[in-house]
Amino acid sequence: MGGPRGAGWVAAGLVLGAGACYCIYRLTRGQRRGGRGLRLRPSRSAEDLTNGSYDDVLNAEQLQKLLYLLELTEDPIIIEKALVTVGNNAAFSANQAIIRELGGIPIVGSKINNPNHSIKEKALNALSNLSVNIENQIKIKVQVLKLLLNLSGNPAMTEELLGAQVDSPFLSLYDGHVAKEILLRVLTLFQNINNCLKKESHLAIQPTFTKGSLFFLLYGEECAQKMRALVNHHDVDVKEKATIIPKF
Repeated sequence: MGGPRGAGWVAAGLVLGAGACYCIYRLTRGQRRGGRGLRLRPSRSAEDLTNGSYDDVLNAEQLQKLLYLLELTEDPIIIEKALVTVGNNAAFSANQAIIRELGGIPIVGSKINNPNHSIKEKALNALSNLSVNIENQIKIKVQVLKLLLNLSGNPAMTEELLGAQVDSPFLSLYDGHVAKEILLRVLTLFQNINNCLKKESHLAIQPTFTKGSLFFLLYGEECAQKMRALVNHHDVDVKEKATIIPKF
């Protein structure tokens, strides 16, 4: 996988290019699923799990220690090693489910926000392995939209976000049969990008975007047709959101 560029949000482009998987996950830092029992306090043995001496697949108890260490530590070296270990273990189908049930997806996903580009990349690798599991894909997809919504509201990121290479299946999120929650999020994404373009006075100046970029998808004819259809959507909130997005 290519290295990160710019502010590191090339990850978003790589993920969008994965089609329906969208292997990025983001939740509020520190949030974990409840009802999982007592958390294990990090110990030296947890750090030992990241030192490369554990060639065997980790068991559930070891993974729990590793995930809690990853959640707690602020040491970038330990974070990066822990992400590599999680990613390696996530290549095994049994551990993909275990990591999800231990609340590992939001912990790994929170590292996408880390300013260290190497940590971003390691987190993306781990999420990519986790996304092979169908249930993990379902959990990851809506959370990807949360990340993209945050990016889309930042005018400084608009041009890079629009330049991200995106596979055409992304537009299926604008189909009328998609769940209301997802439709409202992707419509808000589009609205945020339009607002940022207005603030930056870019509407009359088209930057150089390559074919296959998010820009070409959102402002292409296929998306325009989907937007026109959503104006007649049966849900009032979706209809209203689609109506206020300018037509280009």
